[in-house]
Amino acid sequence: MVLRHQLKRAGMALLVAMTLGAAPAQADYAADSNAIHNGPCTKEAENRKVTLDITPRPVRHMQELTFRVTMAPAKQIPSTLILDLSMPGMVMGKNQVTLKKRPDGAWEGKGIIVRCMSGRTLWKATLLSSELGNPAFSFNVRD
Repeated sequence: MVLRHQLKRAGMALLVAMTLGAAPAQADYAADSNAIHNGPCTKEAENRKVTLDITPRPVRHMQELTFRVTMAPAKQIPSTLILDLSMPGMVMGKNQVTLKKRPDGAWEGKGIIVRCMSGRTLWKATLLSSELGNPAFSFNVRD
């Protein structure tokens, strides 16, 4: 009986900690969540300006999208980059887009953002690059 009570209390404490821990992270993503629908978004990463553009706009679920990354300066960046698409706080499986450097100096690739069965629309695109410190862009996908 005592063990059951302790387990119940520990489970409740874990639930509260997870809930409180997730709230600030969610707030961090909300700041720029709709900017991508108006045009490219730019962030500072390792003393470079990194810009992500997703077309066509508005960005929607379940359609082929073109992901385009530019940066300045672009020296010492590999010719292939990986863009990881994920949902903050939700496991959606691996969804990565390979971006290849184009003659115009941009990295570009195509991919699909799946529809979440929960109805959530907040996504994060993280450019996996040790040279850039893995900059991330958050955005809401429209239906």
